[in-house]
Amino acid sequence: MKQAIFFLLGAIVLAGCGKAGGGKGDNPVPQQGKIALLSPAQNELCTQGSVISAAESTVTLKWSGFSGSNSYELTIKNLADGSAETRTTGETQAAVTLERNMPYSWSVISRSAANAVLAKSEVWKFYNSGPAGIDYAPFPAEIVSPAVNEAVTVSDGRVNLVWHATDVDNDIVSYDVYLGETSQPALVASAVTASATSADVSAGKTYYWKVVTRDAKGNTSDSGVFEFMTK
Repeated sequence: MKQAIFFLLGAIVLAGCGKAGGGKGDNPVPQQGKIALLSPAQNELCTQGSVISAAESTVTLKWSGFSGSNSYELTIKNLADGSAETRTTGETQAAVTLERNMPYSWSVISRSAANAVLAKSEVWKFYNSGPAGIDYAPFPAEIVSPAVNEAVTVSDGRVNLVWHATDVDNDIVSYDVYLGETSQPALVASAVTASATSADVSAGKTYYWKVVTRDAKGNTSDSGVFEFMTK
């Protein structure tokens, strides 16, 4: 009888050791790293490009390397028309031909030899400079809240709309806010001086909204239309 008890206890101990050594927590998924963007700087007026013509210039984008990277995937987007280009390089910089007097965003992904994503950068914005003396339009506003496709709770029949905008000339004066139940929302608030406002909505609907930013010279930029749901 004692032998049977000792055998049972030994089996329990062995089973416990096996569980401790083979649990899901033994091989945690590695955290993705971070790539630091270097140049052009965030929200910068980029004047370092080589002018090709009155319409175009070449700009060299630079970022930090990441250990173990086999290649880098650079994405650059024209914020005025929404067109984007993605290219792959083994270097930590790339020369790209861009339209002058245009706002751009850019980001970089690092990939291993097996094409796995190792690290990502933030998304930065810059304005590719144009001829001397130009006053630049603001960057298109970034939607903060409600987030894209977010389901928000209606409070007293209203919802708060929040955005963020920057301008290389630092002369933003106001915003026009559009909101509606179609993809072509109507103007609901004009000459807003803060980067937030509230608007009337109903629960259980899908809404579309955008922000037009205006500077002191009358230049404007359009955020593009985003949608959210109410509950």
